[in-house]
Amino acid sequence: MRQLIVEKGKEKNGLIQLDGKDYRYLRQVLRVRPGDMISVRLPDGSLNNATVAQIDENARRVTLQICADTSGHGDAAKSITRGVQAEDIEGAGLSVNGAEGVEYWLFQFLPRPQKFELIVRQATECGVAVIIPVVGEYSEKSSAQALMGSKRERLQKIIREARQQSGSPVDTKVLEPMSLEKAIELWSSDSSVDVGFVLSERGDCSGNLRAGVADAGGYGKIKRAAIAVGSEGGISPDEVRTLEEKGLFQPIHFAVNILRCETAALYGIAAVQSEINQS
Repeated sequence: MRQLIVEKGKEKNGLIQLDGKDYRYLRQVLRVRPGDMISVRLPDGSLNNATVAQIDENARRVTLQICADTSGHGDAAKSITRGVQAEDIEGAGLSVNGAEGVEYWLFQFLPRPQKFELIVRQATECGVAVIIPVVGEYSEKSSAQALMGSKRERLQKIIREARQQSGSPVDTKVLEPMSLEKAIELWSSDSSVDVGFVLSERGDCSGNLRAGVADAGGYGKIKRAAIAVGSEGGISPDEVRTLEEKGLFQPIHFAVNILRCETAALYGIAAVQSEINQS
């Protein structure tokens, strides 16, 4: 774990009281003890170091005390959030709460629910800000229905776990399933400098990742970057044309083996991020 994401804000005295699932996670998984230090991400997005001030076994409550010095570098050795700390990831070039950086969107044509959960986890780890489940021509209709109700709560749990493990400062959001036309409308509603790519299985598409990033101005100019990835059956030719003509998405083809949709999503996100960061 790189950070603990809490839903409660700190009180006036800098204390945070955690119970329920948070208590069980801290005591049964992390096995915290009084005096342990944890990197805590508050609801406003700020990252703070906090010490375990008190553990009340009867009330099943853990009380954290926000440290006055939030840099944390001097106490890194005492922190139970081991390895590279979340604070060291803050300058990774991602847009956080509207701050300067690149905001990444994933247009994921809906695959089966189990695969979509894996895609959400991996995209969250990569710092994707917005995930749009697109009901495409090759998507199973039941996949959209499976994202309703309790499944939404499960996705939020997956996102939280992935952010805690990866230290991502980005508050990843999964929107409601929508049509391709609605997704394009949502993407096009912002006038910032954008770049978008759609992964194509066809090797004869004319798009080029490096050229597309360069034409958009590269890192420092690009404010939002999107990638569209197909479901198990891919994306239909008509849908690719729609993305290209109406959504300003450039079809690109990676000269690799045929990838599963969950692998293609991760591969595509990484490729786009790497190209933008190196531009």
